[in-house]
Amino acid sequence: MVRRIKGLKGALGMQQRSVRGLALGSVALAVLGLVLVTAPALAAGKDARAADGAALSLLWGLPFAGMLLSIALCPLLIPRIWHHHYGHISYGWAALFLVPFGLTYGADTALYEAVHVLAGEYIPFMILLTALFVVGGGVLLRGQLSGSPLSNTTILGIGTVLAGWMGTTGAAMLLIRPLIRANAHRAYNAHVFVFFIFLVANIGGSLTPLGDPPLFLGFLQGIDFFWFFEFLLVKTVFLSVILLAVFFAIDTYIHRRDGGFKPAPGAGQTKLSVEGLVNFALLGAVIGAVLINGVWKSGVEITVYGTKVSLQQLVSSGLLLVIAGLSMKLTPKQLRDDNQFTWAPMVEVYKLFIGIFLTIIPVLAILRAGPDAALGWLIKSVSSSDGQPINWMYFWITGGLSSFLDNAPSWLLMYNVAGGGAERMMTTFAPTLVAISAAAVFMGANTYIGNAPNFMVKAVCEERGVRMPSFFGYMAWAGCVLVPLFVVMTFLFFT
Repeated sequence: MVRRIKGLKGALGMQQRSVRGLALGSVALAVLGLVLVTAPALAAGKDARAADGAALSLLWGLPFAGMLLSIALCPLLIPRIWHHHYGHISYGWAALFLVPFGLTYGADTALYEAVHVLAGEYIPFMILLTALFVVGGGVLLRGQLSGSPLSNTTILGIGTVLAGWMGTTGAAMLLIRPLIRANAHRAYNAHVFVFFIFLVANIGGSLTPLGDPPLFLGFLQGIDFFWFFEFLLVKTVFLSVILLAVFFAIDTYIHRRDGGFKPAPGAGQTKLSVEGLVNFALLGAVIGAVLINGVWKSGVEITVYGTKVSLQQLVSSGLLLVIAGLSMKLTPKQLRDDNQFTWAPMVEVYKLFIGIFLTIIPVLAILRAGPDAALGWLIKSVSSSDGQPINWMYFWITGGLSSFLDNAPSWLLMYNVAGGGAERMMTTFAPTLVAISAAAVFMGANTYIGNAPNFMVKAVCEERGVRMPSFFGYMAWAGCVLVPLFVVMTFLFFT
């Protein structure tokens, strides 16, 4: 009894810390929002305070490598310390980059780069994820799925289709909890959620700019909304059908190995129903708020320490926060309780990704500097001696970067390496744009950090007691299942 009380106190303490972390994050967002609204515009053009990637050594990437290794090894080597202090570790790696960088190149340059990544990338990205997390967590599937191989495969297939139209985060948060409940009775179920990350949190988002951040960046660059659907549909169907078939075979084998199929307790006793339908309308509002960024060109920009933020981006982010608030207000608390909705997974993403976004600054600066920088050999490898693009190299280099550097900036980087220009890339260099886009979305599934929903799914699963693979264990799954398919795709589509 005493142990139970202590356990309850510990759980309540964790929840309170999560709420405090969320509150601090919300205050930070609000303060930065006020700064963005009130700051005066600065001179246009490339800011003199920006880091010169051509002058940077690869040693500046060590904090980023340390951040990745911490995510990979700390949960295995020091699980208790990591569980309680992962935020401090993330902030520590960020400080180990920013402080020496500021001392070496000046506080102005360090502050410029930090503001640029926070205001221009991290905060808008986290606001979008928060809105999708809250709205998706407000939909509850009543009744009990059976957890059979056919049922699981069907859910993965439905999620893959939905991801292209409601975003990988939205589809993942909508379906992950019912899938966890359906498989909670099984002795081994981690493979279900590994394939869920492959398909729903990544590959399914390849058909529209709403699906995954890299394609939305393309939409903002001027790529037609349905261009991705037209040129990536065959690749997406090819990959999805094979993965669903492989999953069905693996799930069937594991069921038989564990003594045959036993449906989840309560499966079939009550009719399946969906509650929280107001959140579907709010999901439509999220899509509308996101599209504002690409459709509306206000011509108004606010510049903060050299970082330009458009009026449409501010309006879009503001609307997303309002939508998240409406979802919390309009969804009954009991429904969220029944859905076991908590903020802990989102708080974990907030804390870890701020470390990733800050420590990745010098790596991206070096890559953006082109062929004369420390990673110039990588940039040179994507073109032949006559200057023509080597599409299979674009596929693998974009995919490799997307696996570890986040897929959205990786897409934008390789898009610019290819020469950019929406009309040019959609026509003359369409095969190159296909290779870049497919790699950014598909290979974001190679690691937990390749795409933010990967980590969110992992966090939700572990919160609900699922023993997910470690960082390297997940990479082993991707290496055995995904990488061979990417090799086949290279010969079929990119050579």
